[in-house]
Amino acid sequence: MSNTPPDPSRPDWVPDNAGADFATRVMKGVDGGHDGMGTRLGDMTKVPNPANQDIALTPPPEVTPQPFRRRRLSVEEYVQGILAGDRTILARAITVVESNAAADSDLSQEILRQILPHTGKSMRVGITGVPGVGKSTFIESFGCYLCEQGHRVAVLAVDPSSSLTRGSILGDKTRMEKLSREANAFIRPSPSGGTLGGVTRKSRETMLVCEAAGFDVLLIETVGVGQSETTVRSMVDFFLLLLITGAGDELQGIKKGIIELADTLLVTKADGDNELRAQTFCGDMERVIHHLASPTHGWKPRAIRCSALTGAGIPEAWTIIETFKALTSAHGSFEQRRREQTLEWVHAMAHDALLAAFHQHPAVKTLLPEIEKQVLDGQIPAASAAQSLLAKFTYPL
Repeated sequence: MSNTPPDPSRPDWVPDNAGADFATRVMKGVDGGHDGMGTRLGDMTKVPNPANQDIALTPPPEVTPQPFRRRRLSVEEYVQGILAGDRTILARAITVVESNAAADSDLSQEILRQILPHTGKSMRVGITGVPGVGKSTFIESFGCYLCEQGHRVAVLAVDPSSSLTRGSILGDKTRMEKLSREANAFIRPSPSGGTLGGVTRKSRETMLVCEAAGFDVLLIETVGVGQSETTVRSMVDFFLLLLITGAGDELQGIKKGIIELADTLLVTKADGDNELRAQTFCGDMERVIHHLASPTHGWKPRAIRCSALTGAGIPEAWTIIETFKALTSAHGSFEQRRREQTLEWVHAMAHDALLAAFHQHPAVKTLLPEIEKQVLDGQIPAASAAQSLLAKFTYPL
């Protein structure tokens, strides 16, 4: 038995023969006062007396905690920080861009206006699939591979918001532990905010900010809601749909919806006992897309399989994306799609602005409770209620 005195910094639950693997230590707390504050004793405060006289116990003073507020940056500071690749300012700029606060609206638009000449040089890849298909796992493996190839990768992960609490976990960055440690990677989880289509209302603006910061590959991970998730198609260059074996047969694949919008179908988890099933399913999907019209002029979609665990198929996926960009750029469809997406963005922004103005209109807000009560009481139909509200709406306010 060792005569070595026990280490007071080691917790009781650490085994005696534990090595360096148990890195937990108990640190000694502050003894006495610090920063001019006394030592808390229950509900009393012990005030140190420099004259070594009797120590007086006095009630603690009432202290009103002051909230910490960071200094608000100017437009120039935001723009310079973004262009310099400052991660902290980049994250703060995205927060401003995503904000729904009226105070941030003019600031965000001025930031976007000044960085606009530095955007448009990245490859925008939308990645979607049903929940559980392995989107985050694939993106981590794919992103790490791209970083090894010398690319700078920004991952914009959209997390679903609760329809009850309006909250969101934002746990995608936690799943991508390895990628988050890459110096050339930036991961930004954002709540969907109830927006349908798998992306957020400000995803386009966030993409521009990341492009201005020097990221040449953008990976937009959507919520993952199924065949109706098509909004992301209108904001990316290449649309990658992840599939998993057992999710449906060939007839399921022929259904109009998200599959006919994909530039490539990727069968995930092609490893271990599932490798043969993935190979068979991949062949089924090849036959499916053979009967579908290509979503991109001059490009024939493909179906491949990969394993994010073993890395099989990851390089092939990037080769397909590079080939896609080369072919579509050669005959102009790449740039044409971007121009069309910009116009769609204008229409979407106008729609959102009108909707917000409608709900904030004083006459509409005044009439809305009465109209809602009449609808609930069965006095008027919903169509008439909507017409009554629209009749009160004028724009601008």
